[in-house]
Amino acid sequence: MNRGYDAIFVLGPQGSGKGTQAKLLAEKLGFFFWDTGAVLRRNSEMITVSGARAGDILKSGRLFTDEELLSVVRTELESLPREQGIVFDGIPRRVGQADFLFGLLQSFGKKRFASVFLDIPIEESRKRLLLRAEKEGRSDDTLAAIERRLADYQANTVPMLPFMRQRTEFFEVDGRPSIEAVQKSVNIVLELA
Repeated sequence: MNRGYDAIFVLGPQGSGKGTQAKLLAEKLGFFFWDTGAVLRRNSEMITVSGARAGDILKSGRLFTDEELLSVVRTELESLPREQGIVFDGIPRRVGQADFLFGLLQSFGKKRFASVFLDIPIEESRKRLLLRAEKEGRSDDTLAAIERRLADYQANTVPMLPFMRQRTEFFEVDGRPSIEAVQKSVNIVLELA
């Protein structure tokens, strides 16, 4: 059974398994899997509102401003069929992004929203990111970069959670167990068979 959501936001600190769970959920529901990194790479030739190419911003390693990111978001969402459900991973990260995104989604006729917050302690997040850096050799997972991202999460994403609680059906899931156990918990809270 499905509660008929138009969009589901998978939230949590870095290393909580957001990407993995969002992808599994999108596959289960037949929804479009919104992976912000992949969307930005796919739109790398797009000129953003600042006049910079999305690909150049990606290569430089600097973060997209909200305006730049949301111009890419609008373009991508406009290309999807209106009836297509979406599972979001990696957006929104701030109240301003969330507010814009809800307005845009509602303008496309989408009304039912859920958020799944994968809760893990920050120490666990740090440990997982360092392990991932070791295994995958990711250059963006240095200790300094990890600390910067976790600080950004605390400063911007944590204050956004009350907004998401107000605007969506909000479910908290313990993100510490295995991928399979977390997936089962996500399916239970969303009442998916």
